[in-house]
Amino acid sequence: MIGFRRAGGLAGTSDACEDATVPDAGLPGLPGLPGLLGLRGLRSVDDHTKAVAALLAPTDRPTEVQQRPLAECRGLALAADLLAAVSLPPFDNSAMDGYAVRSVDVAGASRDEPVELDVSEDIPAGRTDAPVLQPGTAHRIMTGAPVPPGADAVLPVESTDGGLVRVHLYGAVAPGTNVRRAGEDVRVGDVVLRRGQLLGAAQLGAAAAVGSATLPVHRPLRVLVLSTGSELVAPGNPLEHGQIYESNGPMLAAAVEEAGGVAELGRFVADDVGVFVQALRARLESVDLVLTSGGVSAGAYEVVKDALAEHGVEFVKVAMQPGKPQGAGRFDGVPVVTLPGNPVSALVSFEIFVRPALLAAAGPPVTAGPRLTAALAEPLSSPAERRQYRRGVYADGSVRLVGGPGSHLLVALAAANCLVEIPEQVTGLPAGAPVEALLLGS
Repeated sequence: MIGFRRAGGLAGTSDACEDATVPDAGLPGLPGLPGLLGLRGLRSVDDHTKAVAALLAPTDRPTEVQQRPLAECRGLALAADLLAAVSLPPFDNSAMDGYAVRSVDVAGASRDEPVELDVSEDIPAGRTDAPVLQPGTAHRIMTGAPVPPGADAVLPVESTDGGLVRVHLYGAVAPGTNVRRAGEDVRVGDVVLRRGQLLGAAQLGAAAAVGSATLPVHRPLRVLVLSTGSELVAPGNPLEHGQIYESNGPMLAAAVEEAGGVAELGRFVADDVGVFVQALRARLESVDLVLTSGGVSAGAYEVVKDALAEHGVEFVKVAMQPGKPQGAGRFDGVPVVTLPGNPVSALVSFEIFVRPALLAAAGPPVTAGPRLTAALAEPLSSPAERRQYRRGVYADGSVRLVGGPGSHLLVALAAANCLVEIPEQVTGLPAGAPVEALLLGS
């Protein structure tokens, strides 16, 4: 049986302490913030999702729509319905390598009593004339080649002796057998792609198939990604004691690109408020969103919080694990979303808050990643009154956990293909319990 209970305490206040499960002292409420849980000053995951989404207005204004070549449209959102300029298939064509015939000419054919016909034409794919099939003859035909006038079926080459001048046919076929009819997939004027669809490989293939060389798309949002921390060192350089390689910047920039945005990876800045503000203001004019990681908790060197708290960015604690310290607002009019510094916290926060906001701003009707229900492969525990996201691997209707709940276990996240979402009221689940999983990178 699944256990539910309410608890009186919540985890510690800092990013560094967000994996802990010791009670809070009862933080005061924040005026004007919706969705606070009791008097503990925690914003709900759902309400912080709304706060982040509100920062990014949809880019469906005429000036935000661009006509781009297909090769430059991957990951972007279509700005208008795409109608078919041609039917697909554009003509009746063969679904098999074989012989185009009149079905009445091969009626009763079998291995024991084959029908023998003259082969009067050879029709490869790409032949542009249309030789008429005369009664009592066959045309050798390749897959995708146009079915000749007069033919109503194609007999596979495996059911013949493969003759080039005369062919023995060992089977009967019904009219329409192995014929792909014109307009079977889509007809001229039909909607091929809907406004707001994200353009991936299949969508771009469909656009090309109906003759579109360019598409109207919403301009991708330009996102400045900044990591903070004096302990950070660029990968490839030697580390000194107390230093770590900077991973959040490349990770979040890649996540932005996966979500259809254009990432501008800023050089990470030290824990100095003046340096941070200077680095930020120098880039504001060219971006639609600033995405930071680190410096948002309750420590003594929280540069992002110290720099932006008095400039329109609101810093809150969200009832989730990992990812409790968060921030959202505007700096000099530009939307800013601040994420925790622990790598897992940063990427989980991106998946829950930022990816949906980027997708919504680009115009798609579906803004959340795919979710599915799976059976939990092993028992788990979760902190009371916090929505927990555990790394998992989903396969065949089941999900197994990867690594523990710690926000520093980045390699475990790299091995995962989903996040297992545990509701705030649930403190434990047995193996076999149904859970909701959010597929990553979708």
